[in-house]
Parts: sequence; structure tokens; C-alpha cells
Amino acid sequence: MTDPFPFASATSRFALPLLHAGQAEKEVVVNEALARADALMHCAIQGETATPPEFSVDGQAWLVAAGATEAWQGQAGSIARRHGSGWIFAEPCDGLRVFDLSAGQEMLFFGGWRKASLPLEPLGGTSVDGEARAAINDLVSALQALGIFPAA
Repeated sequence: MTDPFPFASATSRFALPLLHAGQAEKEVVVNEALARADALMHCAIQGETATPPEFSVDGQAWLVAAGATEAWQGQAGSIARRHGSGWIFAEPCDGLRVFDLSAGQEMLFFGGWRKASLPLEPLGGTSVDGEARAAINDLVSALQALGIFPAA
């Protein structure tokens, strides 16, 4: 009897490897899938760089910058996570959010990586509305506390 529908070898969003009936060494595939899921679930990156760090700890992740070199060559825009003696790369898809620990700020992938920047403080005018400026400053502070705007 044949399967009612064909099976892919990986999931469509994050290329998590899938098991197949009768597959040998299933633990290898399951462990890879768990490592990738662990890297992407509530993902926090150390920062963005084009060069793999000289010293890293299992589980640490970085956003691979443009012009990547060495083991990261050709992986620009991906999330690189240290796993054992190598790297696991996850290509982002629209909607992926990561928290950049170096900036204390959230980033969103939507056709490319995006992050908010601090708005300019209102200047000029003939009169200064102290209450409006205080409200804007409170709003900016709240957005910084949520990691939407970078810390000042």
C-alpha cells in the first residue's frame, strides 16, 4: 500500500528534518530537528557579525551579517547557532522575531531584517508643550523597556 500523500524530507518553514517509516538512525534526525527548534524558539542572538566568533559556547546564536566569511560564507541573513564543534544555520522566514542581546532590542524578519530606531526628539516651534514632550518621552521609554526601540 502506498502513502496517501507524499512526504517531504523537511518542514517547509524552517527545514526541520522529518522522520520516515523504517528510517535508520532516527535519533540523528530527531536530534537535529530538536537542535534547530531549540535555536529558533524564543531566539536570542548575541549580535550581528560577518565572522564566526573565535570563542563561543553551545547554544549561542548570531545573526550572520553581509559579507560573511569562513564557516559562515554564503549564510548572510541567517541565524548561526553553535552546536557541538560546528554551526547550525537557520534561514529566516517572514514573521521570525529574535532578541538582540547586544542592543537589548527585538528584530523582525519581513523580506529582510528590521528593527526600530529611536525617534528624534521634537525640536523647534514657537512654543514648547511640556506635557506633550513628557508624554512622548514616556512612550519612547516604554517602547525601549519592551525592546522595540534600542536603549539610549
